[in-house]
Amino acid sequence: MRFSRTGSSIAVVKVIITGATGMVGEGVLLECLENAAVERVLAVLRRPSGHTHAKLEECLVKDFRHLDSVEPQLSGYDACFYCAGVSSVGMSEAEYTALTYDTPLAFAGTLARLNPNLVLVHISGASTDSSEHGPVMWARVKGKAENALSRLPFRAVYHFRPGLMKPVAGQKNLKRTYRVALLFYPLLKLFLKALSLHEVGRAMIRCVQSGAPKSVLEVADIQALGRS
Repeated sequence: MRFSRTGSSIAVVKVIITGATGMVGEGVLLECLENAAVERVLAVLRRPSGHTHAKLEECLVKDFRHLDSVEPQLSGYDACFYCAGVSSVGMSEAEYTALTYDTPLAFAGTLARLNPNLVLVHISGASTDSSEHGPVMWARVKGKAENALSRLPFRAVYHFRPGLMKPVAGQKNLKRTYRVALLFYPLLKLFLKALSLHEVGRAMIRCVQSGAPKSVLEVADIQALGRS
């Protein structure tokens, strides 16, 4: 896997975000909208996010693998924060691969062609299997996605492997089960490595502005970057 740095500092950035109707993507979106280092945000999604802001533009697409009709909207950006994702629960390996490998690869491939100087920050997951050969299906597929995305001709590619994450104020897209789980957040973070989505969003922005020391960032790495 390639370990890459941006090699230069950028004052303000223009970003594309996917997954803004999910918990992680929405939290990252809200951080970007409030962060002075972000000049403009394009949210690419299948349905409206429910958020409005002077910085925010939305691009609705049915399938992230087929972007021909919206390509003009995807040019001129410094970064993509790929936060779209699904749980593997109840899915076959083929189904999960279509959503976790095929879809981000097709989407990122289009962006690489349109924005070759772009920085890609990809939300992966803790315990992802970079060997692609381990016994856990979801971990193998995520590892395969990480490896393939790292080979695309971007300026830099970073993979975030967060664990437990705390939403930010104003989030609308939280599943009921997660809202219940948040009641136990103070207890859970005593046993699990935890991040706030403020930290995740800030760390992503820092990757674009000045790079990161390695391409695969675990919880401690994300925290350090988000607090720098």
